[in-house]
Formats: sequence, C-alpha cells, structure tokens
Amino acid sequence: MKKAKRKAHLHRRRHRSVRKKVGGSAERPRLCVSRSNKHIYAQVIDDWDQKTLVAASTLSPEIRDEIGSGGNIQSAVRVGRLVAQKCLEHGIKAVVFDRGGYSYHGRVKALAEAAREQFKEAGAEGF
Repeated sequence: MKKAKRKAHLHRRRHRSVRKKVGGSAERPRLCVSRSNKHIYAQVIDDWDQKTLVAASTLSPEIRDEIGSGGNIQSAVRVGRLVAQKCLEHGIKAVVFDRGGYSYHGRVKALAEAAREQFKEAGAEGF
C-alpha cells in the first residue's frame, strides 16, 4: 500500500505543477486528459466560469460500440478526434492542452495529436 500511496502522491504533485502553468479561459479553454487502466477521458473546461464545455471518453455513446478496449492507443485516438469535433461544433477553435500530470507519451500523446490533427483539418487554430 505504501508504494501505491507514493505513486498517487507523486501524480497529484505533477498535476499541480502542470496546473500552475496551464489555465483555460473562455477564448481558449483547457483540454484536460484523465486516464485509467480501462478508459481515457477528455474534457474541455473554462476555468473562469468553472464549467465543462465539452466532454468525451471511451464510454461516450458515439464510440462505445466501435472500440473494443478503452485502454489502448487506438481508443485514445478516437476520443481525441471526438472531443475536437465536439469543440468545433460548439465554436471552440483553440484549446490549451493539460496532460493532467501524466507523461506526454502513449495514450495521452495519441489523444493530443489526434485532436490537434482534427483541429488542423477544420482550419482551426488548435493548440
């Protein structure tokens, strides 16, 4: 249990460090990523109004049936595209990426690059 507590403590510490530098506004909200072993989640948050503007995950009805397991890179790519599409539908053209204390590698990187690509295809600023 001690090792698990230590890992959780270090993760919270890294997330606080990232959040000191990254903040979302109405013009450029924050794209926050969270992951578990089975799923990956993405939210677009306006920190000034403290509201979630857009959310997508491997549990979203739009993609739940298309993906087998939610804990792989292909699922993260699909979630990244979905969250970017929803942003564009809501008129959000640019976001700030918050990796949430996770290293920019694997599923987190795949989600970010897929969202960036989707924004670029639509001619939006992205991040």
